[in-house]
Amino acid sequence: MVWLLKVACLLFLQLLYCGTCAAQGSTLFQDAAAVISFNDSTQSVQVFYNTSVLITGDTIASIFPAADNFPLPVNTSIIPAQGKIISPGFVDTHRHLWQTAFKTLGSNTSLAEYFGRYGEFSLTKTVYTPQDVYLGQLTGIYESLNAGVTSILDHSHHTWSTETALAGLEASIDSGARVWWCYTFHNLTNATWVASYDREAQVNDFLSLSQNGPWINSSVVSLGLAYDGWTVESPVLVKQIMDLAVSQNVSAVTTHYLGGPWNYANSPTVLNNLGFLNISIPIVFSHASYMTVQDAALLRSTNQYISITAESERHYGHGDPSSPYIMDHASLGIDTHFTYSADIITQARLWLQTVRLLFYAQVLGNWQIAPNNPMSVNQAFLLATRAGGLALRRPDIGVLVEGAKADIVVFDGTSPNMLGWADPVAAVMLHSNVGNIEHVLVDGQFRKRDFSLVVPGNYSQTAKDFMASARRIQSIWEQTPLPVLQGAWPYQAGVNYTDAITVNVLDGSSNGYSRDSSWYESGSDFNY
Repeated sequence: MVWLLKVACLLFLQLLYCGTCAAQGSTLFQDAAAVISFNDSTQSVQVFYNTSVLITGDTIASIFPAADNFPLPVNTSIIPAQGKIISPGFVDTHRHLWQTAFKTLGSNTSLAEYFGRYGEFSLTKTVYTPQDVYLGQLTGIYESLNAGVTSILDHSHHTWSTETALAGLEASIDSGARVWWCYTFHNLTNATWVASYDREAQVNDFLSLSQNGPWINSSVVSLGLAYDGWTVESPVLVKQIMDLAVSQNVSAVTTHYLGGPWNYANSPTVLNNLGFLNISIPIVFSHASYMTVQDAALLRSTNQYISITAESERHYGHGDPSSPYIMDHASLGIDTHFTYSADIITQARLWLQTVRLLFYAQVLGNWQIAPNNPMSVNQAFLLATRAGGLALRRPDIGVLVEGAKADIVVFDGTSPNMLGWADPVAAVMLHSNVGNIEHVLVDGQFRKRDFSLVVPGNYSQTAKDFMASARRIQSIWEQTPLPVLQGAWPYQAGVNYTDAITVNVLDGSSNGYSRDSSWYESGSDFNY
């Protein structure tokens, strides 16, 4: 009798589970060649072979051997996954999503030039309309979703007016990606798109968005705060920012930190001295190029993180000499996707090889030979996934484990560049490309399926609208002279502008640096 009662209870629980799953909707990726998971006990990557993944609602419900006769919820959608590698979604902890319209204009720019030509205080604030911001933000997110980036911390410095701020937030919501949209407070001393947008107006807008903004009804977009004025604005204004972050319980705070000759010293030490580092809100320090030993100790003791943007720090030249020594509290970001790639795998790959060479060179410099490899592909993978979740204090993202959010990426392991893999982590980190990504899910919803983006509305029309916006903006920038950067660097006493060596790739009078014309100079657009 007791045995029958136990069986009845088990059957009831199973029916209850199946009924709940059916109400939420379930998807089974059946018999994947490999599932890249995480072992919390050993704190390491764990790979399961010939394994199925069941998603129910927004959650990873179960990971089990494909050979098991696992009970599935009623009306489960079954997707064959033979030959596929299933990974957690990738996490980007530093981005400026609105800048998509500048794509390729900054291919040879420097950080010194960027500040005055493409940044938040440049001509952008008088040229970009809310529609420009919306389209740039939306297509920027689409580019990353296509590349398997499911979570993005956006330093949203398109906040030049009530309208441009709302446009970027609404695009983030419409995209379907998981976005920490961090409203930027900044000192806009001259005209913006509409008029003067002073601190009082910014605070009022932020409070309105915090309490009644459209993100409230989103399961994947949350409100954060971005601020770079820690060392240059008055104590009253700085305290106002800190009070706003705490009173509104923002999801994250982010700030640019360069240090060294750049100054821009929004460091952990500065925030700690303000009593704002050891708090419950995650704080992400983007770049942290010239971080000190004291900064690193503070990050570890307060459980805060930096964002390494490997491609940015090479493209622009701000460098990252301290970052290899704080990777236990580091994550990866992209920064300005208009200048280069928008996928985290590229960032992880570039950073992996940079770190390897750095520590090899230390041995070679002593005329010795290193028998070991200083950094593994598993470590690079963790930086690209789990570390981002930890930086945002979200242990349920960046990992593919039962109970985590269903943010996943499915790679076609039979693609020519991946065919023959034995180690799925190495296959993803060193051999994959965006074209290998077959499916992307965020919060259990397809955002890419069968190699094509799944977006609301008409993607072709969105692309057409964006191109019209981009061409208008690009034509203005093509006609705007480059800034003259000479004399003293304005942000740090004793530092001057000094030209770097320009390389030569041709045997002759020309060095190959420039070309003869641009699309604008040709007098006509071109067809895609």
